[in-house]
Amino acid sequence: MTETPPTDLPRAVVVVASTRASDGTYEDRTGPLLVAALTAWGYAVTGPVVIADGPPVGAAIAEALATGPEVVLTSGGTGVSPTDATPEQTRPFLDRELPGIPELLRAVGVAKGLPVAVLSRGLAGVAGRTLVVNLPGSRGGVGDAIGVLEPILAHVVEQIRGLDHDVRG
Repeated sequence: MTETPPTDLPRAVVVVASTRASDGTYEDRTGPLLVAALTAWGYAVTGPVVIADGPPVGAAIAEALATGPEVVLTSGGTGVSPTDATPEQTRPFLDRELPGIPELLRAVGVAKGLPVAVLSRGLAGVAGRTLVVNLPGSRGGVGDAIGVLEPILAHVVEQIRGLDHDVRG
């Protein structure tokens, strides 16, 4: 994993689960979208860390969590193919799940006319003091996720920190 950037900004790590991108078969096209969004939202971002599907995802999440970021976003490995194992690699780290986030991600995809969005098995939850969210591996799914996360991410991070936050402003 790349070195954590020194900063006073909240920190985030982006992990991309893609065997073909990790072996150079094709270029990762989702990690840069997530890095750009998180940066625009005021996060210091490490990554994207591009790794193969399966157990390397768990190792990358463990390494990311060890650095103490506020947010870890994963992309890929949430479907039903034999190698899709991101949820299974993520679940052991979660102290509490936040099922509403992946439910909304799936609902947005379906509302856009993509019934296959219901096949995403991504999880979201709190690992210690870090929000972890599994996102689909498609550019469209990541774009939808950015739209879902933008209005809630700061609030979730504040809540995990134990800060009160009035969502009505």
